[in-house]
Amino acid sequence: MRRRMTKGHQVEEESSPSTEAMEPEPAPAPDAGSAEPQGGAVAEEDLAGETGHLQSEFDALNDRHLRLAAEFTNFRRRAEHEMTEAWGRAQADFLRRFLDVLDDLQRVSALDPSDEAVSLQTVVDGIDLVERKFTRALEEASVEGVDPSPGDPFDPATMEAVMLVVSSSPEDDDTVDQVFQKGYRFRSHLVRAARVSVRKNE
Repeated sequence: MRRRMTKGHQVEEESSPSTEAMEPEPAPAPDAGSAEPQGGAVAEEDLAGETGHLQSEFDALNDRHLRLAAEFTNFRRRAEHEMTEAWGRAQADFLRRFLDVLDDLQRVSALDPSDEAVSLQTVVDGIDLVERKFTRALEEASVEGVDPSPGDPFDPATMEAVMLVVSSSPEDDDTVDQVFQKGYRFRSHLVRAARVSVRKNE
């Protein structure tokens, strides 16, 4: 504060500007609870967007998985149905080959022995016809006979030895002596082994 003289010799005191008034007022502190930091809000938005994107991809993959599973189930059912149908047709075709044989057997069994026109030769011819038809039907079905002859080497893979016959000749050792029953093979599978007697040298 400074003094100055006026015309009436009065002294006025003149205040100098306060140093306190010259100091800037501090800015009010931001209210921490009024708003969240902008960076955190952006991060949450990015996370929400990424989560939604991943959920969409998961839903698409899950839908594709369900459709593929349904298609595979339908394919398996169709394959099983087609296999069953094919097996049924093969069996029907196999059995159809023997229907003519059955018809011939029924004709032979229907012959009247008291009929003078029916002779023993007629019956034999009928049975022979049935045998030829039956054999042909087996061949058409890929069934072939295993019919060894006496003197053939014994084959344990296709023959069953039901009897041993002592032989004095070394050359006859392990050879077929007699055939009691033919064997049969269906393609590469042995259906029944031929039953034979086998010579053994002692």
